[in-house]
Amino acid sequence: MAYDISQRIKIASHTFSKGQKKIANAILNDYDKAAYMTAAGLGKYVGVSESTVVRFAGALGFDGYVEFQRAVQELVRTRLTPNQRIEITKKRIGRGDVLENVMESDVEKIRYTLDTLDRDAFYKSVDAILAAKSVYIIGMRSAEVLARMLDYNLSMIFDNVKTIHTSSSEEVFEQMFSITENDVLIAFSFPRYSSKTVNAVKYARSKGATVVAFTDSDISPIAEHASFLLTAQSDMAAYMDSLVAPISIINAIIVEITRRREKQITERFDTLEKIWDEYGAYTKR
Repeated sequence: MAYDISQRIKIASHTFSKGQKKIANAILNDYDKAAYMTAAGLGKYVGVSESTVVRFAGALGFDGYVEFQRAVQELVRTRLTPNQRIEITKKRIGRGDVLENVMESDVEKIRYTLDTLDRDAFYKSVDAILAAKSVYIIGMRSAEVLARMLDYNLSMIFDNVKTIHTSSSEEVFEQMFSITENDVLIAFSFPRYSSKTVNAVKYARSKGATVVAFTDSDISPIAEHASFLLTAQSDMAAYMDSLVAPISIINAIIVEITRRREKQITERFDTLEKIWDEYGAYTKR
């Protein structure tokens, strides 16, 4: 089981020096301030040297300060309220060009996701979708837009797609009642994580279904229940998260499915085009 940084600190706390304890306290109590500091800045903030901060990151099992900092930022994103997120975003962007800063940040998220995504998990996820008797999709709150996007595109080419509507916990399980080991659940969950999605993933696994989990890291609460884990970097953009990276993975899944089933899919769209033309689905301008 993967541990978040607060759990790592608590497990290792008995080994800390006096200086390391200062850093630990700052992470646990002032993580919203510490998350975006450099190693030197964090050292200055707590009154220790930069090298002590770097050694502290290593003592917690991180490969370097950048990886350590990402873990602290993850802690921020899972715990802060929307108003706290807005305040941090304002400080990070400052008086710079908002459009450039946000879009450059989104480019970095896609690049990081491309570099770190498990390719084997990606292709096995496509295999599972193609082999499934039924494909269930769930995403709640901010992740609902991802679920709807995937549902729209898969429903255009398959008849076995079932998106779970999430107005109540009881209705979620009623819609998943018939899920079996022949089915796939595709679950989207990003901070702040929805407990309903976590419970739905647990239920699907208990029924033997394959779970494709779209989330932000291997310490996400749905990660441990995933058959295939697709991690995409997201980050705060004011009160909401930037979800460009998981959208890019969805695009790639649709492209790969289309490539594998090109003949069947083109025949389906030939039929759909005739229906669209007959009933004027699209304007001619």
